[in-house]
Amino acid sequence: MKEAEEEEFRAFIAVRLDPLRRTAYLLCRDWHLADDLVSITVGKLYRHWRRVCAAGNVEAYVRGVLTHAWLDETRRPWRREQPTGDGFDVAGALAAVARPDELERRLTVLDLLAALPPRRRAVVVLRFYCDLSVTETAQLLGLAEGTVKSQASKGLETLRLMMSEDVKLETS
Repeated sequence: MKEAEEEEFRAFIAVRLDPLRRTAYLLCRDWHLADDLVSITVGKLYRHWRRVCAAGNVEAYVRGVLTHAWLDETRRPWRREQPTGDGFDVAGALAAVARPDELERRLTVLDLLAALPPRRRAVVVLRFYCDLSVTETAQLLGLAEGTVKSQASKGLETLRLMMSEDVKLETS
């Protein structure tokens, strides 16, 4: 990679690092894995920076690399293991930056989002957090547009159903 290309790459990553990390966290719900996914993504982008620059939509290309890295990680056998000990205190970390009512709502949404299957979660995050169109999401994930629409619809319906069940449990 030429020096000018490397400077362009560094500038791009400096701006995109935090949004990539937040998107990765929404996909995997684990800050450590999110950091790993961002590292994998940055490495792949560095190796193929000329190809990335030649892509029509660099942002979509980067999201695609990140999403595919996460989907690949979900297929790894050691990722199916569930930790039994206490992990990082997400509620404590968010409490420092959010109001209590907002914190509870965020944690509820994150819990509900984590309950979705990986591909459906990817569709919901890309469509509604990253604000991609159906066509962009379909291209990014290599799915038909109809599949993206149905996965988004089913994902939102599942989230609504689980949210209404949570509300019912809290009021009883």
